[in-house]
Amino acid sequence: MRAFSASLERLIEQFESLPGIGHKTAQRLAFYVLELPDEAARAFADAILDAKSAVRQCSVCFNLSDSMVCPICDSPERDTATICVVSDPRDVAALERTHEYHGRYHVLHGVISPMNHIGPDDLRIKELVARVAAGGISEVIMATDPNTEGEATAMYVSRLLRPFDVKITRLAYGVPVGGHLEYADEITLLRALDGRREF
Repeated sequence: MRAFSASLERLIEQFESLPGIGHKTAQRLAFYVLELPDEAARAFADAILDAKSAVRQCSVCFNLSDSMVCPICDSPERDTATICVVSDPRDVAALERTHEYHGRYHVLHGVISPMNHIGPDDLRIKELVARVAAGGISEVIMATDPNTEGEATAMYVSRLLRPFDVKITRLAYGVPVGGHLEYADEITLLRALDGRREF
């Protein structure tokens, strides 16, 4: 016999399907949503649907954006000669919090991971090579996570970029090995940016 109605069970299951959400947390979130006033619940649902339909990948750097070109790529104040390569859009947000990096980005949308059946063709690597090949780029900063997959991806990408007249650097290890950029504090990220080295 079910403890809750079928619709509440479905809501709990949807929350539980989110990464990092266990059954008890899913239940708490479901009950929280049920206790919201109708207007607030509608606004919550509308925000999800609106984000799902409006958010797309920037046609230049592949960061998430509401428009064809994201605000960073569209800004005339950003350094167009420097590209910081990250694996995830959340890494862009983390680096932007330092207020010290003024170049542009390239989001790969993952890392090479044979265990998870993710190869170079599943990432935005070809697009990065095309950006560098088009000219005007003086430095590419490899800012993938300092773990096995991140290192392998950085090495693979750097080998593809070597034929071009571009400086390739790697973030210094202010970021702990095995860590993730999105969880690093601003000071750690600032030190990692300042101490980047030739790759």
